[in-house]
Amino acid sequence: MTPRERSDRSRAAILAAAARAIAREGYHGMSMRDLSRATGRGLASFYVHFSSKEDILFALQSETFDALIASGERAIALEEDPAARLHAFILNHVRFFAAHPDVMRALVQQAGALPTEKRALIRERKERYFAAARDLVAVIVQLGCGRSGARSRAAHDEAELERATYALFGMLNWIYGWYEPRRHGPPETLARTLHRIALCGMVTQCPSRGVQIDVPEAVAAGGAT
Repeated sequence: MTPRERSDRSRAAILAAAARAIAREGYHGMSMRDLSRATGRGLASFYVHFSSKEDILFALQSETFDALIASGERAIALEEDPAARLHAFILNHVRFFAAHPDVMRALVQQAGALPTEKRALIRERKERYFAAARDLVAVIVQLGCGRSGARSRAAHDEAELERATYALFGMLNWIYGWYEPRRHGPPETLARTLHRIALCGMVTQCPSRGVQIDVPEAVAAGGAT
């Protein structure tokens, strides 16, 4: 193993230990000394890679989003059909966080722990990832899911696209709170479920459901029918 490979492996071990500690104790409950004990490395070796636990959290978040963006782009590029591209995006996300559940907790629970400048850099990555999903949603909203009998929406509604995309991420990001592969199946099974729910919610009429029923205005407003 080359010195560079040893350095990269050491750095990755620190980030993995940090994700576990943050998921268990929270960012403010994590200390460099705790990470040193967890990894069996001296404190001096930590400061070779990171100057503070703030730097560790920033590296964990930034590198995670960089990896998600890159792997998501590769997955989408392999598909041409809009519905298949959405499935590829969802499957990539589910597989990534099924393999790194502690990282998901660190991202969701500690989103605001960084100072303003570093938080802005993470925000830029989040917006890029969100935009990739929004583009996939926009095509499906415009063209439909490709199945016979499904209709696209008549109007291009920016607010609806944003709502639909946030709803998609609501499903994707919350899996860390309940998903258990032994109970709920492998990532591929979960991705199919999430894809079906998302896809059928993005078209005006789904042939699997027949005629879509509109919620009465009084009920939607919280009143009596």
